[in-house]
Amino acid sequence: MSLVIKDLHVNVGEKSILHGVNLKIEKKEIHVLIGPNACGKTTLALVVMGYPAYRITRGQIVFDGHELSEKDVSERAKLGIGLAYQNPPEVRGVKLRDLIRLSAGRGPWDPLKEPEESFATKFLERVGLNPESFLGRDINLGFSGGERKRSELVQIFAMKPRLMILDEPDSGVDIDSLKLVGREVGKVVGELGSSVLIITHHRHILQYLRPKVVHIMYGGRIVGSGGPEVLIPEIEEKGYEGYVKGLSKR
Repeated sequence: MSLVIKDLHVNVGEKSILHGVNLKIEKKEIHVLIGPNACGKTTLALVVMGYPAYRITRGQIVFDGHELSEKDVSERAKLGIGLAYQNPPEVRGVKLRDLIRLSAGRGPWDPLKEPEESFATKFLERVGLNPESFLGRDINLGFSGGERKRSELVQIFAMKPRLMILDEPDSGVDIDSLKLVGREVGKVVGELGSSVLIITHHRHILQYLRPKVVHIMYGGRIVGSGGPEVLIPEIEEKGYEGYVKGLSKR
């Protein structure tokens, strides 16, 4: 399994957002994408997932040998790509237990066939959400920031994806949620052989994972890639603008 992005240019309407992105992620690799606000990080995630508002004007995205440009969101999900949103929406009238089951290709819970729900239960327990409190709740309705992130993550885990794209899984969560998210993502990589692309603004989640590469996005391009032990301290010292200015002097 590999994700290969070559010279990717993307527009939203007439506005150019990505300007030649190159990225390669192999099986079981964890990659981290960082950068300032509005630099194109979330756009890249949504383009890989196939959202129609984003138009590829040049370049290609290849996943496991499949060129993705002509495939819609559902086809990409069937290939094994899962996306956890930065701001998961509320969905009234749909129970969390049923969405978890549907994410795994199962039908909604039927108490006549299964007196006690067991499938979604084990996934909720894995991310520290009490099944008694969350199985029957509408998706994200009244959830805290940390609960939303855990709910989103458990749906991705149920899919058993080959590539997980996690858009700011550490945003708005407390230290306990941060630690749990990092730990469980690492376990899933080991269990399923999944690859992961994590988009983040913070280094804190990285202590619970073992990312191979950190990529720095700036102005719609990936301007630097390398080990987290080198790049993260450099960014913290210089800032993104200072880092980019320093590239011209190298």
